[in-house]
Amino acid sequence: MKSKFKIGIDYGGTKIEGILLDHDGKQLERKRYSYERNYLSGIETVKKLVDEFDKISEEVCSVGIGIPGFSSRQTGIITNANSLWLNDKPYKKDLELALNREVRLMNDANCFTLSEAVDGAGKDYKSIFGIIIGTGFGGGLSYNKSIIEGSNQIAGDWGHQPLPYPTKEEQEIKISCPSNNCGRALCAEQFMSGIGFKDRFNQKYDTNFTSEEIVKLDLEKDPRANLELGLYEDRMARLMAVMIGIFDPDAIILGGGMSNIDRFYKNIPTLIPKYTFSNKVETKVLKNLHGDSSGVRGAAWLWNNE
Repeated sequence: MKSKFKIGIDYGGTKIEGILLDHDGKQLERKRYSYERNYLSGIETVKKLVDEFDKISEEVCSVGIGIPGFSSRQTGIITNANSLWLNDKPYKKDLELALNREVRLMNDANCFTLSEAVDGAGKDYKSIFGIIIGTGFGGGLSYNKSIIEGSNQIAGDWGHQPLPYPTKEEQEIKISCPSNNCGRALCAEQFMSGIGFKDRFNQKYDTNFTSEEIVKLDLEKDPRANLELGLYEDRMARLMAVMIGIFDPDAIILGGGMSNIDRFYKNIPTLIPKYTFSNKVETKVLKNLHGDSSGVRGAAWLWNNE
């Protein structure tokens, strides 16, 4: 399918966002709609966006969509979606019937990574590791501006891997991941996501702060916030060192709400060499360029080879 215009869709838990790009990646339109949290409403909302963008562009556009899970190459069935109504459904097939065209689907962390690799913070680098740190903690790999999915379609998706080199304090924290496919006590997401970070802080200090409030406390020189953000940075350095030892990317790009903490880009690079089996670490740690547009732009770029 060849089109001058590309539609990207970001399938969120409460809202579905769409973007219309021209061939050069210029944004022509962007819209977001709430929907009822069920399978049929999600399909109808995507169709509404696509119909509107087709009308604006006056052609049948290509459609890429980022989903909070994975669509099996073998069966087309969705798995591991935190929008639970998508799981065990042939979403790609049903969406293609509704839109009357081929659709490309990919995990939303991969879409973020692709966006930043194509024309974002990683556009000048060959190999990229993209990390989303929000309510969850996920990642994706890109090489030569293409996504590496892997045979199990989970390459780079490190959110539910164990926290490496755990400290005594981390080992003694009594938590376990609620995901059916995880349940591990040292699950990285339970320490590194925005929710995990604030939960560990509040558990330790018997408080009830949000992650944003903890960051504000640090700016106000609160010693607890400074200590916990320092521990967070060390954990991130440990995790990044493992990925450097496996993939050795040119750049690591952060996205999601936690990526807006400025001190990370100064402190984390100085900590990575402590855990990396190399006499130098040249990997860049960068903030995303496209902000909350990155996932939806990456979905549109799933048709980048056309």
